[in-house]
Amino acid sequence: MKSEILTQINFAASKFKKVVLKYSLIFLVIFSANSIEAQEKMSDSLTDDYQAFTFGLHLKNMHTWHGFVVTPAPMLATNLEYSTRDKKFTVGVWGGAGFAGTDVTNKSGQQVSAPYKEFSLYTLYRFSDKFFVEAVSHNNYTGVEERGDVLHYWSYDKRQGYNFVDLNFGYQVSKNTSLYLATILGGGSGDYQVQSDGSLKDSYTHYLEVKSKVWEKGNSNLSLFVGGAYSFVTDKTFYTEGKGNIINVGAALSKKVKLGNYVLPVEVTAMWNPEKQKTVLQVDLAIF
Repeated sequence: MKSEILTQINFAASKFKKVVLKYSLIFLVIFSANSIEAQEKMSDSLTDDYQAFTFGLHLKNMHTWHGFVVTPAPMLATNLEYSTRDKKFTVGVWGGAGFAGTDVTNKSGQQVSAPYKEFSLYTLYRFSDKFFVEAVSHNNYTGVEERGDVLHYWSYDKRQGYNFVDLNFGYQVSKNTSLYLATILGGGSGDYQVQSDGSLKDSYTHYLEVKSKVWEKGNSNLSLFVGGAYSFVTDKTFYTEGKGNIINVGAALSKKVKLGNYVLPVEVTAMWNPEKQKTVLQVDLAIF
């Protein structure tokens, strides 16, 4: 009897986890439905420069993320998004494509080049100027087809290795200091620990970053940041080789460069991952 009860509990827990993972991205949409409707009914006395849909383009010499070098090659990053008039609610897609690839081994044992490719979805709600919550579905499918695997874009099988969802919170502590907390849900993309009986235990890895602006003059400002990863559930985390650790330390210098009548926002980031002993310099040009 006890065995049957445990089986039912595990089955129910598994179904609940899948539901949470499936709907984590859209819960903010549902939560914000009233806000969107209210925005559409706002007075015509408001300014007419509101643009519901926008897009952007960034050129980078490489792409880093939470202490990772996602691709060491130059890449383009684009996004397409919808925002309400008051900018409280945003939903969009983000894509990245590399100019050069890294070698992967296909099913025939040959080395083939696989350029960086990513298509991610995100939604964000700002409760105030200081606090926001967002959900992101990261879909980095670099090398999947080059290896000869079948691409299942909408699959979130944790063993698949390239899709995962995280739930994130941002808070502006003061004028110059902010906190950012990201939590990976459901063991996606290998965020789990293999138990002695062969079962998988999700890590629910947290990434916490503190960033503070320490200098500003004219169109330039310098910020320092430090980020670490940890898990309350397992020793292993998504970002580290073993237990939680500091994984992202550095400085970011932002400057608006004038090119005639055109202003180009540029950010140069020096990033050091103490655990991996990796140090890189990333340049990000916000074309528009």
